[in-house]
Amino acid sequence: MKKLACALGLWAAAVLSHAADPLNGTVWKTIDDKTKQAKAIVKFTELKNGTLNANIHSVLTPGEENACKKCQGPYHNKSLKGLTIVHRLKNVGGQSYEGGTILDPQSGKTYKLKAEIVDGGKKLNLRGYLGISVLGRNQTWIRVN
Repeated sequence: MKKLACALGLWAAAVLSHAADPLNGTVWKTIDDKTKQAKAIVKFTELKNGTLNANIHSVLTPGEENACKKCQGPYHNKSLKGLTIVHRLKNVGGQSYEGGTILDPQSGKTYKLKAEIVDGGKKLNLRGYLGISVLGRNQTWIRVN
């Protein structure tokens, strides 16, 4: 009986350690920190290495869906729909995330990223910054059900 209980405990621990991240598969409405207007709908996807990316599924601002004009490299003049704007975000415990980057399609700049799920999972607070977190901007995204 002890062997069965031990085996079940190990199995449960293995399953829980491979459980999907709380952000995986979630959909969010991005809110511009300057205008307070909804900009896009994005969806998070967990990669095999356990980090998360987020892609734009739809652009909510008419006239801005066509191209990432100021973006560099492979994103230059690409459609915003399908564009990966969050790269390699990592869960650092509970509802907190660090270590990723976020692309601002309006400026074409990429920032380091910290994020936290708040308000019972209804909001995602993001902090994009250069160098140190003090030099950055905040956004709050709203979860889409």
